[in-house]
Amino acid sequence: MVTIYHNPRCKKSRAGLAALQYFTSNFEIKYYLDKDPFTIESLTDVMRKLGKEPEEMIRKQEEIFKKEYKGKTFSKSEWIEILVKNPKLVQRPILVKEDKAILGDPAENVEKLF
Repeated sequence: MVTIYHNPRCKKSRAGLAALQYFTSNFEIKYYLDKDPFTIESLTDVMRKLGKEPEEMIRKQEEIFKKEYKGKTFSKSEWIEILVKNPKLVQRPILVKEDKAILGDPAENVEKLF
């Protein structure tokens, strides 16, 4: 079973989902922006599986990042709290299979799970 953290309004996320559908029909979609929000624990677990630090998960082109966070220094736990409160800042899509996770941008990365 694969879990995909997905934003249906994002072209890159839709491409990641399409790539996932090519490889398997055994997946669950988590709409992390609204229906299935991250918790501190779930985001921490996903980052561990990705092997990424919070700063590596930030979408720096987002307006909220530029206005509120750019150029500021935060601890790892503070960044995680910021990402949970502002899920639009989280890189997407994220695909998780067992104890491994990948960023599905570019969509070709999805193959790494299989």
